[in-house]
Amino acid sequence: MMKAVSSCFGKAFVVSSAAMLALPPSCFAESCEQGYSLPNMPLLFAIAMVGATVGGLLARQRKGELKKLNDQLRQINASLRRQAKIESYAPALSYAPAASKIPESEVIVDPQKQRLISYLRTGKNYLRNQAPDKAFPEFKAALDLAQSLGDHVEEKKAARGLGASLQRQGNYKEAIKYHSMVLSISKMTGEDSGVTEAYGAIADCYTELGELEKAGKFYDEYIARLEND
Repeated sequence: MMKAVSSCFGKAFVVSSAAMLALPPSCFAESCEQGYSLPNMPLLFAIAMVGATVGGLLARQRKGELKKLNDQLRQINASLRRQAKIESYAPALSYAPAASKIPESEVIVDPQKQRLISYLRTGKNYLRNQAPDKAFPEFKAALDLAQSLGDHVEEKKAARGLGASLQRQGNYKEAIKYHSMVLSISKMTGEDSGVTEAYGAIADCYTELGELEKAGKFYDEYIARLEND
């Protein structure tokens, strides 16, 4: 629809510009002395009518986007009611799979891994205590360390934490970058934990930014995964 509107406006602009160059200045000052038929209207008034038409088309498009978004949110609510519990957008970070207890003498301690886990835990605690500004540097340190170690599991957890921290601070564009990183890492590793939440978070961010068409696409992905989970 935007292409059609742009084309319409572009053609009107070209035609009106050509007319303004071709006609003498006196044409622009004419008033509608002989009635109200279109040929007798001042040229600038005709241009204003084209502008109003384009504005009306954009308004209708915006209304359609809002209606679609509202329908999607209703679908999401219905899906969430069907599911007793799903993971929150803010990452519920788990740091290691459950396993049988290993004797302490057999545990291999990696200082860098311990430091990485510490960053993640501290960031998670800051998020729980509603301090996203303090959580951000912890998750950023975790991300840098995870990348240097080539640890994609912890890298994704750190990216999720960064996205949640920025989103809570209202920095939606940067939050989208880190939520999208979660999707990229999942695609690369074939492990999709947190993907559903990332789609929902990205959609929320685009909604806050007023980019409803993009938000709608990510809500579609989010809804589809909710229904399949």
